[in-house]
Amino acid sequence: MSPAAPLPEHGDRLRDEVRLLGGLLGEVIRAEGGQDLYDRIEAVRQASVAYHRDPASTDASRLEALLAALSLDDAVGLAHGFAAFSLLANVAEDRAGKRLAQEQTAAGARPDTPEGALQRLVAAGRTPADARELLAGALISPVLTAHPSEVRRKSVIDRIAAVSDLLDACDQTGATCDLAARNAGLRRQTTILWATRLVRQAGLVVQDEIDTVVSFLDRVFLEVAPAQLADWRRRLDAPDLAPFIRIGTWVGGDRDGNPNVDGAVLTAAFRSQARAVLRFYLDEVNALGAELSLSASMSAISPALRALAETSGDRSPHRADEPYRRALSEIYARLAATFPVLTGQPAPRSPSFAAEPYAGPDAFRADLAVLQDSLIANHGAVFEDDRLARLITAADVFGFHMATLDLRQNSDVHERVVADLLKVAGVCDDYAALDEEARLSMLAAELASGRPLFNPYAAYADETLKERGILQAAAEALRLFGPQAIRTHVVSKTDAASDLLEVYLLLKEVGLYRASDPAACPVQAAPLFETIDDLRASRPTLERLLKEPSALAVANARGVQEVMIGYSDSNKDGSYLTSTWELHEASRALKTVADAAGLRLQLFHGRGGAVGRGGGSSFAAVVAQPQGTVAGRIRVTEQGEVIANKYGEPEVARRNLDALTCGVLLASLRPPADESFSERHGETVAALSRASMSAYRALVYETEGFIDYFRAATPIAEIADLKIGSRPASRTTSTAIEDLRAIPWVFSWSQSRVMLPGWFGFGSAVAGADMDELQAMNRDWPFFRTLIQNMEMVMAKADMTVARRYAALVPDRALAERIYAAILAEWDRTHAAVLAVTGQDALLAGQPELDRLIRLRMPYVEPLNHVQIELIRRRRAGDDDPRVREGILLTLNGVAAGLRNSG
Repeated sequence: MSPAAPLPEHGDRLRDEVRLLGGLLGEVIRAEGGQDLYDRIEAVRQASVAYHRDPASTDASRLEALLAALSLDDAVGLAHGFAAFSLLANVAEDRAGKRLAQEQTAAGARPDTPEGALQRLVAAGRTPADARELLAGALISPVLTAHPSEVRRKSVIDRIAAVSDLLDACDQTGATCDLAARNAGLRRQTTILWATRLVRQAGLVVQDEIDTVVSFLDRVFLEVAPAQLADWRRRLDAPDLAPFIRIGTWVGGDRDGNPNVDGAVLTAAFRSQARAVLRFYLDEVNALGAELSLSASMSAISPALRALAETSGDRSPHRADEPYRRALSEIYARLAATFPVLTGQPAPRSPSFAAEPYAGPDAFRADLAVLQDSLIANHGAVFEDDRLARLITAADVFGFHMATLDLRQNSDVHERVVADLLKVAGVCDDYAALDEEARLSMLAAELASGRPLFNPYAAYADETLKERGILQAAAEALRLFGPQAIRTHVVSKTDAASDLLEVYLLLKEVGLYRASDPAACPVQAAPLFETIDDLRASRPTLERLLKEPSALAVANARGVQEVMIGYSDSNKDGSYLTSTWELHEASRALKTVADAAGLRLQLFHGRGGAVGRGGGSSFAAVVAQPQGTVAGRIRVTEQGEVIANKYGEPEVARRNLDALTCGVLLASLRPPADESFSERHGETVAALSRASMSAYRALVYETEGFIDYFRAATPIAEIADLKIGSRPASRTTSTAIEDLRAIPWVFSWSQSRVMLPGWFGFGSAVAGADMDELQAMNRDWPFFRTLIQNMEMVMAKADMTVARRYAALVPDRALAERIYAAILAEWDRTHAAVLAVTGQDALLAGQPELDRLIRLRMPYVEPLNHVQIELIRRRRAGDDDPRVREGILLTLNGVAAGLRNSG
């Protein structure tokens, strides 16, 4: 592959690495695919660049002819080549990000690093003791979710990690690095990558998504999360600081609109997670056994260690005077016995003697602590930060469950299941017909009763049996793995308090909620407010919920009521600006409700990768939250290709976990500022929000033919038909925008390079506004500044000339021209408005590093768009050759990888 266009001199190293990796890929393509394929790839790339510069130029006109002349094999080869390059370019970009972070950290310039955040807290009059106190009761939880834009196979992720490791190793050896050997290794990994299918041939099933998430947990988080906790303990002189980072997941528990998730899948998710974490523990205990060869005849030991060693089943005469090894043999044997109980499979290596399984991770940790206490007491601080200490920290963070699994279901399902149970039990013939107060009264009576509703001898709807089976599996998981295994049941489409009480009633049916002790319920029902109307009604809904003794008892036991707020559907409902403002105002209102109930509010932010779904810098997003709504506790979804981008390798993952932690510290402990801005400028933003929503809905919901345009001018049909995720693209069989899931809605606009959900409506809203006030808001108010920066970023990744070629896929040319013209006009208005608000002469002028990265990669993303358009055209014309499907999948994957936050 040829190098990108020249960049400013400060980008030399990044540019050199991109050229190195691109050059190696080009060599591999010539060697493996042939010179002809390489020449075609290069010709399309050059024509794509010409088209970007001037769609009407002679050079650009070659693009159509080149694409139309491609054989299917060449089209797939092109897609494969550009997609592979996007993946390799990501490695170079991540490394550039690491170098920049290190430089800025050394200069004390980054507030999203521990050093920078603590410096800013001290400057604000806070002390390390304040940070210790906050983190002692904190919960910071990135929640990994499945996503159709992440279709990479683990084999591909591993190859990319290998390339990164080779480059990192040369950094560490510096001048002594053998460049020839490094390049040979890179060539080998690039060859394997080229010869590896980048996407799966078969459709995804939930177990594939489970395996993908577990691969990140295993390869990255097992190393990074304990190390991060240990570092913060040292920084704050808090050796007993409890884990505040808790990794979460939805995969295997989220069944909202996914008919493939059932009780067996939930059980499989926990078994997969347990296999990974228990293998890690077994390997670490085995390594400690090889290391801790201390003899009792040569060193003192604690009585507790002596007792542990004497109860060990290890009777080897070779270890008779090695109490640490004997104790570790017992620990290993107990872990090995625990393995089949929790995973359903035998342990990887059998111990030399049998032992009782551990009842839970606390007992395992307690045994490890016996060894550590003895080592420190008798040999000093050299054992305070060793392999054993790191293993204990890992046990603190991960237990035996590895990641906390959320349950999620749509409130409509709960309503039908509860109605079925009540009808069969003879309690109520038509629960759905009851008004809200009647429902609440009936649910409260049932929750106060000790008797179950379910009759094992009666007939129920399949949906009822399935939901009961999932909750039974959840109860069993909690029994096996402990209370951290499942903490929350999210209720999507919440619009009434009864939606939450229905969950507690269903939990009661499987023994998790008890009328005699509601506070002991291990799972809290959390409302998810998604649409604009739901967000506006969230305050009275939560107020009514917390008047119910059952829900209040569960919340009081935790001291926290969790509420999830959805960025995706609110955006699809009303525009980016309106969604962002309504989320801000709903968060403030919900905090008021929690305060009145004597509770802490724990917000769960349902963010996606794309700006249209709440994407952008997590640090900036947290710092921009309304005053008091963070208070040390926040959960946030991490989805799709964003997981690989933020947590694909340990150093990047560590930086992102630290950034999230720093954001929580600063948002929670810095002097309040948001309230004054909200009071001073709130009406201005509210007016902009109303105007933005009006413009957005006029296009999306009120323009005749818009649905037809959207379905033809984006790859939504291919995303749905090719089944690149485990769940349907729509919640129902309807083709209406309202019923389409937000993920494919945003993903489709990203693929077609319009990025409409991330900016549309802002230009119309700002027309006639007080620009001096908007500029002041952008300068001084973190909320508004973050909104503008995110919009800048998404607009910089958009390309309306490429979007015009997607519009050409619309059969009705008049419709295509009319709607494309409306979108382009709003684009021009929004582009001008953003520049006016920021006072810049170009997008991202104030973010030069981001601008540089985007300009570097776009020449390699755009050819994928063009190949995608050609393959979509062929598929819609009736070409059902499997290579067409493969090529489209490759382009979807490659564009997502190139944009890095498209879904």
